[in-house]
Amino acid sequence: MNLTYLTTLKWAFQLHYYLCFRTHRRLPLFLSTECANSLAELVTEISINHDYHLLEQKSYPTQLRCLLSLRPSQTVSKAVQLLKSNSSRELARLFSFEVPVWAGGYLARSSGGVRISAVRTYLEEQSEHHGYASRVLQPVYRYRAPVPRVLRAAHAAFDLTHHLVFSTQYRKGVFGAATGQALTEYWLKVADKHNFALDQISIVPDHIHMVVRIVPKISIEEVALRLMNNGQYFIGKRYPEMLIASCMNQLWNPSAYAGTCGEITTALIMKWLQSDE
Repeated sequence: MNLTYLTTLKWAFQLHYYLCFRTHRRLPLFLSTECANSLAELVTEISINHDYHLLEQKSYPTQLRCLLSLRPSQTVSKAVQLLKSNSSRELARLFSFEVPVWAGGYLARSSGGVRISAVRTYLEEQSEHHGYASRVLQPVYRYRAPVPRVLRAAHAAFDLTHHLVFSTQYRKGVFGAATGQALTEYWLKVADKHNFALDQISIVPDHIHMVVRIVPKISIEEVALRLMNNGQYFIGKRYPEMLIASCMNQLWNPSAYAGTCGEITTALIMKWLQSDE
């Protein structure tokens, strides 16, 4: 069996990240309207130049808060680096600052159309949603981490949570409870090796939902490709008869959905940033 390694994916996505940077030693560099306006213009320009969708921003005397929409291939850490370095250089030129503009480090959190609690409930209810709840032996496997894995990154406080969905080739119903459990156990090893976390998984015969947390330096596309390619390798090696019986030459459709989620929705963060508080 010749299973092809996936290198690209077609995406449906909504990836929103709330970012906060502080000034060097919390100096009030943005007290003046002129300086604050220049910062806003620079953040907008940098976002356009690097294909980031700036949803909202607000500066304070000692910090910048913004909400970015990124593509699956883009990383939070690279976005932060470009925003801080480019704005720092231009602000130093415009206002002759004798100190660095930004302190080291940043805050990054994911948000979305719904709260994380709603996503978790949706995953728990996949059996009922797809009509398997009445079966004695449901072809469903559910996993939830008993203790969330701690992820760390230098100079960053972050919580980057994603709802990730894969479907099987031709939407063939190949997974059962046993194969779902075996795949999950294998994926947990992959996540541990590559420094991301699988908090929750729901596997039904023809598609899989996951709650995935990542570190800022990796993209959700990188995580998806690692899961898909390692998962296909595992199933092809351990359950080749499953693919042969279903006339499948690939395990997955070369597409995925990724949506960020968090404790607070994007709409609430935007309303807060737009307020005078």
